[in-house]
Amino acid sequence: MAYELIDDGEVWFPDPLVNPPDDDGFFCYGGDLSVDRLLLAYSHGIFPWYSFRWHNEPLWYCPMDRFVIFPREIHISHSMHTMLNKHEYSVSFNACFDRVIRNCSEPRIDQSGAWLGDDMIKAYTELHKRGFAQSVEAWHGDELIGGLYGVTLGSCFFGESMFSLQPNGSKIALIALATALSQDENSLIDCQFETDHLKSMGGRHISYEEYMSILHQTIP
Repeated sequence: MAYELIDDGEVWFPDPLVNPPDDDGFFCYGGDLSVDRLLLAYSHGIFPWYSFRWHNEPLWYCPMDRFVIFPREIHISHSMHTMLNKHEYSVSFNACFDRVIRNCSEPRIDQSGAWLGDDMIKAYTELHKRGFAQSVEAWHGDELIGGLYGVTLGSCFFGESMFSLQPNGSKIALIALATALSQDENSLIDCQFETDHLKSMGGRHISYEEYMSILHQTIP
């Protein structure tokens, strides 16, 4: 059963341990995409995901089975090692957040289920301005070839979306992110949902209880 958020200016969420999500992780709807609500959401493993063409208010998800990458466990294939060792590519952080989030939105923007619309872009751009949303860019010379963006709290990165304009563009960005986070043994990258691409790079499942234990250790 889904629970509607009280939309009276109060920022809160139901407890997913008391009101369990469905099998897909969906457990409540309503509210807004304000900075305060988004920060509260991510600090409890909750994130918005909804088709802006079909829904007038956010849908909120909190999977009990979390799919994450621990940065120190990132898997880099032999072919990727070989490519990176040629030093033909470079990586930047927060160099062009706007371009990254727009590139993430474009491949599916004409589909009925597209979720990264203007409201979401505006919300995460505001998070970026406040220092809570970050982008990673992969470059071949002066050409942007891939990237990703997400929310950062403490040493945890909550991945939202990635894109590639050339083969392996998003992989280069993800490897750079994992390398930067690997200095903290309690860091993690929340992938939200399992994909073959992320599983091949070291993604694995942990329980919500283990996930929240890590968040409590790393988020101030």
